Amino acid sequence: MGRGKIEIKRIENANNRVVTFSKRRNGLVKKAKEITVLCDAKVALIVFASNGKMTDYCCPSMDLGAMLDQYQKLSGKKLWDAKHENLSNEIDMIKKENDSLQLELRKCEYRHLKGEDIQSLNLKNLMGIEHAIEHGLDKVRDHQMEFLMTKRRNVSYEKMLVEENRQLSFQLQQQEMAIASNARGMMMRDQDGQFGYRVQPTQPNLQEKIMSLVID
Repeated sequence: MGRGKIEIKRIENANNRVVTFSKRRNGLVKKAKEITVLCDAKVALIVFASNGKMTDYCCPSMDLGAMLDQYQKLSGKKLWDAKHENLSNEIDMIKKENDSLQLELRKCEYRHLKGEDIQSLNLKNLMGIEHAIEHGLDKVRDHQMEFLMTKRRNVSYEKMLVEENRQLSFQLQQQEMAIASNARGMMMRDQDGQFGYRVQPTQPNLQEKIMSLVID
């Protein structure tokens, strides 16, 4: 048998009302998520319980503020009255003033760190400024020392490269001189060999002279 229809009216029993609200609310949120995914719809849901507790859901593609603005634009209904608009403008003005005060405070702190406009400060504020200056000096000295050490390492490395380059240049020069010396020696040996080949003997061949005498 099917379930009978439930008469839509306020549930008098408080416990049953709470249970029914919890179930229907969860089902409503589930349906809102499903239609968002299945139909690529933009859905926003706000539910207030009888005790004032709020449950809300908004699709991931648009936040609730943008959703309400779009609703106001398309429906022609103003969600914010003049009082709320004035309050919003006042909040924006307060934010701007706060930003200006923050900027002025930072400027004032900078002047105090420079030792300017400190006559009106009490002992606690002066001690705070002193501590901030000392802490800043420690950081500056540490960074300065690190910078100098890095520079020294770079200078040492440059000197090492210069010395290595000098040694390589000297070795290359020695090799070039040795090659040139060997080349001159080979040229001199070649010249001596050619000269010996061209010189004719000044004495006659004795064997040939003896043979000619025997034949005669």
